[in-house]
Amino acid sequence: MYRFLLTPRWWGINVFVVLAIPFCVFMGSWQLGRFEDRVQSHNAADERPDPAEQRAAPLRELLPVDQKTSGRTASATGRYGEQFLVPDRRVDGHSGSYVLTLLRTDGGKALPVVRGWLPKDRPAPAPPTGEVAVAGALQASETPGTDGVNASGGLPRGQLGMISAASLVNLVPYEVYDAWITLAKADSGMTAVPAAKPQNTGLDLKAFQNLGYTGEWFVFAGFVIFMWFRLLRREAEAAEDAELGLAPEPTSTG
Repeated sequence: MYRFLLTPRWWGINVFVVLAIPFCVFMGSWQLGRFEDRVQSHNAADERPDPAEQRAAPLRELLPVDQKTSGRTASATGRYGEQFLVPDRRVDGHSGSYVLTLLRTDGGKALPVVRGWLPKDRPAPAPPTGEVAVAGALQASETPGTDGVNASGGLPRGQLGMISAASLVNLVPYEVYDAWITLAKADSGMTAVPAAKPQNTGLDLKAFQNLGYTGEWFVFAGFVIFMWFRLLRREAEAAEDAELGLAPEPTSTG
């Protein structure tokens, strides 16, 4: 009755099932692992001291920026240079612009410093002159997926859509650190920009998307098994009916 399993059609079905089920289980396990990693990083972040409460450290000691150093207070000295506005950024529910000024350090590289936030249409104050010492929360370079980033381009001269070394490389004639800081106390009456949490450390929407994808992959695996048994049962019943002479007669077209 099950001789049909040896037909080329069923060989193809069986091969598909044998490959599909492990693949679905692997993908589901991988998504579950991503969710567990996010939970562990979230718990570890809760157990660590507040980065803002830790002592300030020289910038070079905190680079490169990672989950442990993001938010730490970094200090640097130098002279302010080029200044940019980063538009369409929200602070306390209001839209405005970050005031980003490049600090030329003694080593020659520049550190992007967000000196504060201004409402729309308010001119940015000039940066302090001469040698300055700054301290602020260290942040990783933004990416196109970062909240608030304008990656579409086409901004007027003097404006920047994304705070990163990559976005500044063609705007200034010197190297830029792959990081930036936001001052805890804004300059010249501006509003201080709060530090963002490190990426991939919280139980955010992406974390629960990973959990949802986990369930979907295991459902797919179960669906493949269900459909295989359903096809097997239907084929077996058809073969049994044929052996008993109960197969439906072909419809006459005459």
